[in-house]
Amino acid sequence: MTRRLTDIAPRRAALIAGFGYLLIFMLAIFANFFVRERLIDPDDAGATFTNIADSEFLLRLGLVGFLIVFVIDVVIAWALYILFQGVNASVSLLAAWFRLVYTAFLGVALIFFFVVLQLASGAAYLAAFEQGALDAQVMLSLDAFDYAWLIGLVSFGLHLMLLGYLMLASGFVSRALGVLLTVAGAAYVFDTLAHALLSSYDDHATVFLLIVAVPSVVAELAFTVWLLARGGRQQEALG
Repeated sequence: MTRRLTDIAPRRAALIAGFGYLLIFMLAIFANFFVRERLIDPDDAGATFTNIADSEFLLRLGLVGFLIVFVIDVVIAWALYILFQGVNASVSLLAAWFRLVYTAFLGVALIFFFVVLQLASGAAYLAAFEQGALDAQVMLSLDAFDYAWLIGLVSFGLHLMLLGYLMLASGFVSRALGVLLTVAGAAYVFDTLAHALLSSYDDHATVFLLIVAVPSVVAELAFTVWLLARGGRQQEALG
């Protein structure tokens, strides 16, 4: 007899989500800081094009890293739904859907990485473009990646806020962790809205980065530790 997916024990679901988060942290650090930060010069389109053309394989590795994150996020959404469905099945399902929507936007954003690779490939038909036009197209595609991901982060922020609610409602998770996740989720939403509403966003980019980075890193790392160390134990004990 085949077991239903929802028959997976909460503790196992927590471990799946926790190890998934660990993999995402490592892959995201590599893709963002060892690939994007190394190759992209936001103030020099020509230098960015040259960096990518000279280090194409590195960009491909970053793309693969993001693709693995794309897959892992689907698994995490499923595992967290299982973990918290006993608290409130409807809210847990909604939280999973918001994470899946974010993941879909990440997948859409990655299309622009493929476009960048093609623009820097030296394909014969690209000879129709002047070098300056190619430089600009590469930067535009990289910006499109950022904006698609930025829209997805609204959905991710709502996912975290719903997780925070589930933790606060559960009675078996530290309320501080629930509050941290809620604040981190709100910060993601606030940052995207600021991008949309403020023409002077770049003048305050460092402040907004801190507003997002500090609560998100603290909350998601703490959540990962909780998933690996204690997640699911209380549900199984009560069950």
